[in-house]
Amino acid sequence: MAQDYDAPRGTDDGSETIPLEGLNAPREGARTAVMELDEPDLVDGFDLPGADLSGIELTVEVVPVQADEFTCMSCFLVRHRTQKATEKNGLSYCADCEG
Repeated sequence: MAQDYDAPRGTDDGSETIPLEGLNAPREGARTAVMELDEPDLVDGFDLPGADLSGIELTVEVVPVQADEFTCMSCFLVRHRTQKATEKNGLSYCADCEG
């Protein structure tokens, strides 16, 4: 059934109205979540701009292009052969770059 979103809303849903003063009044037993952090926890989680990262080594395994893949000469991404759109002068281009 279609819903008319421009029609005025009815108030026959059985809910009672609460005055605004009742919403702003403090509730008994209300709790607030407080997250306590130690000062060292705050400092360790951030990398500052210009930080010296020369002592960090990154190991990455480089996998050569497979037989069913090609490198697009426009975006330089390695793509599957099913994404090859055209080949011009021996250079392959993907469907995203040709489209």
